[in-house]
Amino acid sequence: MNNSFDRRAAANNRFKKLRATCCYLITAIHLIVAGPHFLQVIRKFLNLPNVSSNSMTDLQIIELIEKEFKYKTLGATEQYLEIHSPVYSDNQLKVERIDREGKDKLIVGYIPVIGERFYFAVYIDIEANEIINIGTEAKNSVYFRADSDKFSLMELSKMTTLESTGGRNKGDERRNGIFWKESTIFFEPNKEPDEFEDKLNKLLSFLEQDRTGILKLVEKADGYIQIAIEFHNGNTMLGGPHIDKKVIKRMNDLGVSINFDLYVGGKSFKE
Repeated sequence: MNNSFDRRAAANNRFKKLRATCCYLITAIHLIVAGPHFLQVIRKFLNLPNVSSNSMTDLQIIELIEKEFKYKTLGATEQYLEIHSPVYSDNQLKVERIDREGKDKLIVGYIPVIGERFYFAVYIDIEANEIINIGTEAKNSVYFRADSDKFSLMELSKMTTLESTGGRNKGDERRNGIFWKESTIFFEPNKEPDEFEDKLNKLLSFLEQDRTGILKLVEKADGYIQIAIEFHNGNTMLGGPHIDKKVIKRMNDLGVSINFDLYVGGKSFKE
């Protein structure tokens, strides 16, 4: 009698475990099908941290951007692709950089544009894992340079402990029998696509590693910060760079001035 009861109890327990397992599997399938929006609702309801925000891989981000460029669900996408085309390599969209450094819950993908120096900028909401806007980001070149008709490139490089990213000597050929009249040394630690303000902050952080050396290059070799920006001339409303008080103070502490060269390129939007 007892043995029969025990067998029925054991069988009932196995059935309960099997039913629970099936429920878990069905729930998991529903979550996968429902996608990130439903997952966000569940997280908010249970007050769970948003673990998915930066869980998107580079491949998932690229696929998301490719899908948007193909189906053009946003009006901005259609507007930009009417006048310009992104660069593809081996039939795959070329993404120059995926920026995860933003503080406003956004990931930005930078895609080079055929025949231009500026980039498509694709903004992805990291909570919803969806594209919320597409625009362009200027080609921002932000670097420190020092020029001298007295010192060689080697002598300039010895004035600082920082590693340069390029340079030339007085007398080097420029083009077609024309020669440089000064030696120049360059420091551009961030050449990848990025916003102007971010690039300037990163450059200053780099230069501040050897304040004494930079001051020496400023005093002895006309050192300064050079900015070259090429905007997309979509609707002639270009905007412009912004420098806040903290950055101005940092530049002042280094003794550096700043020079701007501004350019426009690309096609205008169709009416």
